[in-house]
Amino acid sequence: MLKRHEDTNLCLNWEKSHFMVKEGIVLGHKISKNEIEVDKAKVDVIAKLPHPTTVKGIRSFLGHAGFYRRFIQDFLKIARPMTRLLEKDTPFLFSKECVEAFQRLKRKLTEAPILIAPD
Repeated sequence: MLKRHEDTNLCLNWEKSHFMVKEGIVLGHKISKNEIEVDKAKVDVIAKLPHPTTVKGIRSFLGHAGFYRRFIQDFLKIARPMTRLLEKDTPFLFSKECVEAFQRLKRKLTEAPILIAPD
């Protein structure tokens, strides 16, 4: 790996580099030998968010939650009530359906499965 970095003129930050570890956090995912799972610290922050009160808030939440969409089956279907509010000329009304979708996405994030690499 070090040879490959040298060949492509990439520089490593030795303070940020960890070698000979069994698992680590990489780009917001907890990676181990054969598994990928969500970073619990990031998910806990998302889980504590109050429901959005503006279009900007919806965009922010969907952006954060969408980062982990591979862990949530039917993410787009669940998020649909909120994404409708992002459409042009749509009045902002965070309905009961939106609140349910918001809570369901947060719940699914905290219950996200561990993805296992195939043999």
